[in-house]
Amino acid sequence: MSESVSPSLSACRAPVVDASISPIGSLELLSQQEVERLRRIGHGHIHELFRRCALAVLNCDDSFDSAEEVYKRYPDFSIEIVQRTRGIKLRLKNAPACAFVDGVIMNGVREHLFSVLRDIVFVSSELYLPPENAGAPAADNYESIEVRPASGADGDAIKNLVFDVLRNAGFFQPRVLPHLVVCWGGHAISREEYDFSKAVGYQLGLRGLDIITGCGPGAMKGPMKGATIGHAKQRISGGRYIGISEPGIIAAESPNPIVNHLVVMPDIEKRLEAFVRVAHGIIVFPGGVGTLEEILFLLGTLMDPANAGISLPVVFADSAVSHGYFQRVDQFLVNTLGEQVRQYYRIVEDDAAQVAKLMKKGMSRVSDSRRKNRDAYYYNWLLHIPDEMTVPFEVSHNTMAALRLSKDTPPAELVVNLRRAFSGIVAGNVKDQGVRLVREKGPFVLRGDKAIMSAMDELLRDFVDAGRMKLIKESYNPCYTIEPVR
Repeated sequence: MSESVSPSLSACRAPVVDASISPIGSLELLSQQEVERLRRIGHGHIHELFRRCALAVLNCDDSFDSAEEVYKRYPDFSIEIVQRTRGIKLRLKNAPACAFVDGVIMNGVREHLFSVLRDIVFVSSELYLPPENAGAPAADNYESIEVRPASGADGDAIKNLVFDVLRNAGFFQPRVLPHLVVCWGGHAISREEYDFSKAVGYQLGLRGLDIITGCGPGAMKGPMKGATIGHAKQRISGGRYIGISEPGIIAAESPNPIVNHLVVMPDIEKRLEAFVRVAHGIIVFPGGVGTLEEILFLLGTLMDPANAGISLPVVFADSAVSHGYFQRVDQFLVNTLGEQVRQYYRIVEDDAAQVAKLMKKGMSRVSDSRRKNRDAYYYNWLLHIPDEMTVPFEVSHNTMAALRLSKDTPPAELVVNLRRAFSGIVAGNVKDQGVRLVREKGPFVLRGDKAIMSAMDELLRDFVDAGRMKLIKESYNPCYTIEPVR
């Protein structure tokens, strides 16, 4: 597992190195046929997607949350899959120096790098077929795997595809009782909110629970860090700190160093589906528009009548310094989706131990429910995710303006459109393609009923005022405008 490294300097003046990296954690044993398939598919659109995701992983110490900024700082970065008799190596040129210590790549970063190769390139060759109208992708749109699952695109096919990606990543532990807690929350949070998320993670770790997050900084890192201490105090070895990302967001939210199992799903919709299918409980911490997108995906799923018998504990947890964050989110949800939405979550303020107790207690109900319904502990096959939630939303000025945000819209459709509206704002804030669209054509326009638009505008203003949109708060310019139509 030899490595060669030499210093270099790129045009953007960021410290860089050249290196040859051997596999660790993933793809260590490959047949010659598999290696050749990797090399064949690792070109064109898929190769550029892989290059950008690899750069995100290597840029591990970055303090920016803009994919565009990352690409500008390392314009000369390149990565090549090199065939060897016994497998592969990755040849890096002008790679971020922060991924190396004394000229040797950090083991955690190397694991993440080969996880990206596995999920972007290897999975594409194994689980996908080319698009039916196989032309070149939209110019400079390298934020998703633009291919279709070999088995089709209906709900069952997507459910199986998500399972296949996770299984290929070695994610599942079939004979283990429910103990996986998904933690959602923002990357741009205060130090006090970060400490609270860490305190919750500590309490979860003391109770033997493992953590899954979006793998980035802030409320995605805090629970993992706390859980490491809780596990250590209980002498629990092999704690799992799982990060699930997707190509469009990983450059803006590079995996934090605690993540010991990284999975990159093809797009945001499959990422969200993976979260809710593997979760035995979900905790949401304060965040920005990305957190609201996650909440709306979850509620749109749980509110579906087909899921009436599904047990999945959900807790909204904030600290005293959050100043009633979830009370305001709760009011927004009630104003848009109705009073009945409150039955799907509990709000706990400034009590980390209580949050963990509720999760631990909820695990027993999940276990009983899965056993009664003969569902798997490791993957919620019976959960029904509305088809509209699984269809990738292509963000543009036209699609954003066309969203129906009206009280006359059926609740099942309204929650889908609200989720897409927040997803579009995420793209305009941090994703390369969305940022460029806003810069070229101006802010996205969202139109709808006065009541809904007023509730959305009030919540978004709270996010802006609290600095929840971007890490560099002073430079934030809204990528959207709100226009009530009546």
